Amino acid sequence: MSASITPPAGIDPRKDTLIEYPSIFPIKVMGAMADGFAEALCQVALQFDPAFDASTLELRPSKGGNYLGVTLHITATSREQLDDLYRALTSHPMVKIVL
Repeated sequence: MSASITPPAGIDPRKDTLIEYPSIFPIKVMGAMADGFAEALCQVALQFDPAFDASTLELRPSKGGNYLGVTLHITATSREQLDDLYRALTSHPMVKIVL
C-alpha cells in the first residue's frame, strides 16, 4: 500500500523534478518478441495518456530476434502520472524491463 503525501501549501510538486510538464517523455520497454506485445503496451499507454499516438512507437528487435525494444512517447503531465505508468508497465506480464 502506498501513502500519498500532500505537499505543504504553496509548494508545487511539479517543480521538484527536472522534467517540465507537460512534455513528450520517452519510455523504453523491453519484452519477448511475441505477437501483441506492442499493442499491449499501447493499451497501457492509453490508460495514462488518452492522446497517446501509437504511430510514434519505435520498435527495435534484438540481434537474435528473441526480444523487442519499444519506445513509447508519452505526454507527461505529472510525476504521479509517470510513476503510475511505470508501475503499470513493470507489472505487465509481457514486460521484462522498463527504462
